[in-house]
Amino acid sequence: MTLNERAQLVADEVERNAARLRVSVSKVAGARVIDCGGAVQGSLAAGLLLARACLADSAEVTYVPCPVTGGGPAVQVTTDDPARACLASQYAGWQVTAGNFFAMGSGPMRALAAREALFFDIPGKEESAFAVGVLETHKHPTEEVIAAIVAKLPPVAEHLTLLVAPTMSIAGTTQIVARSVETALHKLHELKFDVNQVVSAYGVAPLPPVSPDFGQAIGRTNDAILYGAKVVLWVRADDELLDAIGPKVPSSASKDHGVPFAQVFARYNGDFYKIDPLLFSPAEVEFRNLKTGRCHRFGKVEPDLLRKSFGLA
Repeated sequence: MTLNERAQLVADEVERNAARLRVSVSKVAGARVIDCGGAVQGSLAAGLLLARACLADSAEVTYVPCPVTGGGPAVQVTTDDPARACLASQYAGWQVTAGNFFAMGSGPMRALAAREALFFDIPGKEESAFAVGVLETHKHPTEEVIAAIVAKLPPVAEHLTLLVAPTMSIAGTTQIVARSVETALHKLHELKFDVNQVVSAYGVAPLPPVSPDFGQAIGRTNDAILYGAKVVLWVRADDELLDAIGPKVPSSASKDHGVPFAQVFARYNGDFYKIDPLLFSPAEVEFRNLKTGRCHRFGKVEPDLLRKSFGLA
């Protein structure tokens, strides 16, 4: 199956269990819109399914005890198809705009549009009658938004599904924190490393308390990755290359590292694009080289900073 067909099955599961998952399903301009946490309560279970759809159901996503903050849950991700699951699908590479509407778009609908330069370097570009996307926003997509998305999809994509949740929701928080592996792979790609050499991946990051305040919510979810995420990558590469590139991969490589993300966000007046792009990666990354058997570990988690960010100090 294509990535979009796999995600479509997850979306169907969400719709069948809408009441139990505390989500709502509606039609907008012919598209299926599944609200997982905007005008509805949402749920922990909906968060896992939202993350699975975002990953085109090409990864396992579960809640596990948090290994960093000394208690509470964490979100664990494992995949044997990391480039396609995380970069061709999960990466939020589509800025969805229409009028005053803005949302970060992710999910396998990106593999249908394939307009990002990223797709020159990774597998995943495809054709499918189904298109599935995830929008991080507190606004419900309008007919104008649907039209803007459809305009960038190939004509073969006749059935569009959008799963929507804001950062300030249980499901929205979960799907963001499920990006531990994705942030590592995206950083590697930005560093010109061939991500196709990554054959399997594991990541875990603490699930922060949900905040109704947007600034605090975005701060906590980013801190969960930047200061709490541990990622292990199984690769086939030269040890010399891993030793050279490894120190640049964790968030500690950034000049903006070391303070809660909410402070960084405020420092740049809420403009993501002014923040040092080297910041957006896991706290700790370990490479396990299948060619040589060597392990290379870089970065470290920051439990005290996390507890401060999460209000647990």
